[in-house]
Amino acid sequence: MRIQVLGPLNAEVNGGSIVPSAGKPRQILSLLALYPGRVMPVPTLMEEIWATQPPQSALTTLQTYILQLRRRLGTAMGPGAPGGAKEVLATRHGGYLLQIPPDSVDVHQYDRLTREGQVAFESGDDEVSAARFREALGLWEGPALVDVRLGPVLEIEVVRLEESRLVTVERRIDADLRLGRHAELIAELIELTARHPQHEGLHSQAMVALYRSGRQASALEVYRRLRVRLIEDLGVEPSPQLQRLHQAVLTVDPQLDVLAGPRHSSTYDLFTA
Repeated sequence: MRIQVLGPLNAEVNGGSIVPSAGKPRQILSLLALYPGRVMPVPTLMEEIWATQPPQSALTTLQTYILQLRRRLGTAMGPGAPGGAKEVLATRHGGYLLQIPPDSVDVHQYDRLTREGQVAFESGDDEVSAARFREALGLWEGPALVDVRLGPVLEIEVVRLEESRLVTVERRIDADLRLGRHAELIAELIELTARHPQHEGLHSQAMVALYRSGRQASALEVYRRLRVRLIEDLGVEPSPQLQRLHQAVLTVDPQLDVLAGPRHSSTYDLFTA
């Protein structure tokens, strides 16, 4: 079985899709797929489907949805499959679980690759780090579970995944900056800062990339626009780190041309002290 949640929901067995068309069974499959090998309690599944207002028939209806998923799974597996659908989508005391290897689900491949990328980054192996982060981000095919109705449980999971995706983008850019790829990053960073207009980390990366590409005035303009936006929208000044980075760009600080070492978790950290 292969399951995709980093984009539209897709689940295939022997090349055949087992994704149901009905909304609530899709939610159940999505939630079980996020935690393969772990029991998803019945109350959690009910909360996802009905929030705080489950009908009187909630348990029976949930069991019907599980049966529908098993039927689709059994059809795709075929009559000669060992164990059968009940062993893959298993009932346990108080809940249900998908008994499949974690790497069968793209989000778990993503998590493994980001961990490997971070370990390489912290050890100073920027080539491996950038490659692992890039591979992890390549698993995404759009917003997580973009075609699934999100209940309260899945909504939290999707927010977590999207935040992790942005952090991974930031880490990959830091690795690329340490490799001297500043000129190649400018277009991407201009797009990212436009999409995340209050994100200081991305703006600091854009400033460094522009400065190292001989565009000091553009780097200062990035800071100016962010500062105006933060003051107008939130009534706050940029952080002390970003203010120090701005001052470094103004004074042509030689530290700006030094690639961050392993002790720094990001470009931003160069100006934390």
